[in-house]
Amino acid sequence: MKIQHIIGIIVIAVAIAIIVSLSGDASQYAPFSQAFAMAQAGDDSEIHVVGKLKKNESGEIIGLQYDPVIDPNYFAFTMIDNEGTEKKVIYPGPKPADFERSEQIVVIGSVSNQQFKASKILMKCPSKYEENKLEVKEVEIKNS
Repeated sequence: MKIQHIIGIIVIAVAIAIIVSLSGDASQYAPFSQAFAMAQAGDDSEIHVVGKLKKNESGEIIGLQYDPVIDPNYFAFTMIDNEGTEKKVIYPGPKPADFERSEQIVVIGSVSNQQFKASKILMKCPSKYEENKLEVKEVEIKNS
């Protein structure tokens, strides 16, 4: 074998090893029930939970706790996952801008002391193009 072939095989083997090691660290999407079950089993790896903010009948958000005067790095809110499970989420940072406008939330974190502690919050906000959408209606004009 030529030395170029050996070097090529080594480079490919290293690339495969890196890909395999990175894919093992990737977190997964799951509901709160699975996150809490993982914590009970001793698994403290991060997990993605998808859900929405808890709202009352009039559409107002319930359960937001953020007072930057008392503690600017404590933000808590109530979230309902896609299975309908309601849990309090604690985020050790400031409240994200336009948090109340988000349609869907993904929290990335783990369960600690029977609480879901988020390390990251991802939000899906309404599109600015759909908000002021122009509606066109057909009108018939009669000539008399």
